[in-house]
Amino acid sequence: MSADRPRPAHHRLLPHASSVPKIFGAAAAVIGLLDVISAVFPAFRNGRMHHMVAVFPGTVSSLAAATSVVTGILLLMLAHALKRGKQRAWWAAVLLLPVGAATQIVYRHSIFGAVVSLGLLWLLIKHRGEFTALSDPTTRWRAAVNLVGLSTAAFCLGLVITSAHPASERGTPGFTDRCQHVLYGLFGISGPVQYTSERVGDVVGYSLGGLGLLIACSTAYLVLRPARPVAELSEADEVRLRALLDRHGARDSLGHFALRRDKSVVFSPSGKAAICYRVVSGVALAGGDPIGDVEAWPGAIDTFMELARAHAWLPAVVGCSETGGEVWTRETGLDALELGDEAIVDAAGFTLSGRAMRNVRQMVKRTERCGYTCRVRRVHELSEDERQRVRLAADAWRGTDTERGFSMALGRFGEDIDGDCVVVTAHKECEPGAAHPELGDLRAVLHFVPWGPDGMSLELMRRDRAADPGLNELLIVAALQQAPALGVTRVSLNFAMFRSALARGERIGAGPVLRGWRGLLVFLSRWFQIESLYKFNAKFQPEWVPRFLVFPNSRDLPRIGFAIMQAEGFVTLSLGLPGALQRFLPGRARRSAGRHKPGYASPARPAERKAVA
Repeated sequence: MSADRPRPAHHRLLPHASSVPKIFGAAAAVIGLLDVISAVFPAFRNGRMHHMVAVFPGTVSSLAAATSVVTGILLLMLAHALKRGKQRAWWAAVLLLPVGAATQIVYRHSIFGAVVSLGLLWLLIKHRGEFTALSDPTTRWRAAVNLVGLSTAAFCLGLVITSAHPASERGTPGFTDRCQHVLYGLFGISGPVQYTSERVGDVVGYSLGGLGLLIACSTAYLVLRPARPVAELSEADEVRLRALLDRHGARDSLGHFALRRDKSVVFSPSGKAAICYRVVSGVALAGGDPIGDVEAWPGAIDTFMELARAHAWLPAVVGCSETGGEVWTRETGLDALELGDEAIVDAAGFTLSGRAMRNVRQMVKRTERCGYTCRVRRVHELSEDERQRVRLAADAWRGTDTERGFSMALGRFGEDIDGDCVVVTAHKECEPGAAHPELGDLRAVLHFVPWGPDGMSLELMRRDRAADPGLNELLIVAALQQAPALGVTRVSLNFAMFRSALARGERIGAGPVLRGWRGLLVFLSRWFQIESLYKFNAKFQPEWVPRFLVFPNSRDLPRIGFAIMQAEGFVTLSLGLPGALQRFLPGRARRSAGRHKPGYASPARPAERKAVA
């Protein structure tokens, strides 16, 4: 992929193509911060910065100081949205700046300050065309996030405001008194902290009351505004995707994971191709290759890029194949980075014979002698009781609070519509005092999703932590040996991130840079299983197929990487609420805070719920 290749027209449509919104966003953040500081700290107003902060609203009068605090916080809240060119943020700034100008004239009698506010307003109106991005999909549970987050920030800022005038305090109020004063002040009630200066008392009272009013108004707005659905695959979209997979599913081993129901989908104009994605922290994250006919991929990519531009989302693709990466980079001008390798085993030619398979062979024999047996079946062959035991086991043996997975996980198990999936279970007689007696003799489980008519892709691998070592190897071998009987000739195992770097870094003659990179990956493996997955996959002598990350620019990689970690479940932003309180959130909020708890099953469709009942 040549660096000097001319960029196609889509490069002009990327959210970061214009620097004007970023300039306005940065200016709003600076002005908001100075507004807050100038209103809270008297020394800042009367010191060297006096002449600079004079142009900002609310630096003298008690009410103006409170207005300055609220205005500053609002500008700080709007800064990021202005940087992304959000239309609603532009409207909010346009409405806020005249308030600042009026404050300058009424309380400061500063014509210059009013001119600055109106000048910024004029610049925003002049560059109106740069702020056309639509709002991100949200639901009303965002009000809970706003209430908790803004209340916490207001309480901390209130403590600073209450403590910023020690010379004017009556007596020596303690920390508890200050906290009580802040809590009362947010509701407009006078607290226990008293000041000798009436003006200082007014500044503190108005500021705390203004913060409380801001919390109430912003939360009420988020509760009452029309809700737009978050990423959720509709039943009609799922039917269309399954039809595309029936015709073209053999092309990509990750194709079936497009059926996750916490994704959104866009189709090409012809309807012959589709891209499934999720928006995470402003990043429109697609997983794997587009679904459908390769000739229709460009149309789906055009639709996806246009949607990203309309919402000012940062487009990215995680885990696409080499063919997919070539199409993405050719059609959009994005760049690509090799992310790792997928382990694919030829099931028809798999054997435990030979020196290369000696360790796996010995481990399997030893595990079988411990009394373990395996069963390989399609999901539709399991009874409802067996399906429920697998769900309970997947939840009980999960090592994290949330279900992980996005690009290479389905996120559910046992629905009738997924009956072609393959499940491999390991069984051993239940011993007295077992940790989970309700699971019976079940000790480990593998779950594979279809990969076209003759393949399957590993989706879930869980085992009892108290079970004997080698159980995962026994399950993989059982799946590979029984695959031909199921009509499966190729099996996709785990994805190994940065496999080539790990492999080359341990070879003789590797340079210091490569060895250092490998050392960093080994260190990170303590938390992310980078090296362990590579070594586990390598036992089965697979073919390594590279997978790529497609992204707009190198400077966007940290942001995209963080979004991927959130989507895959390595980083969980739990709304700032304890688990005991999350049960009071609406259903979608709970699924965002901790997916599929308890049990490894997504919410059923209405028809499926009726069938279960």
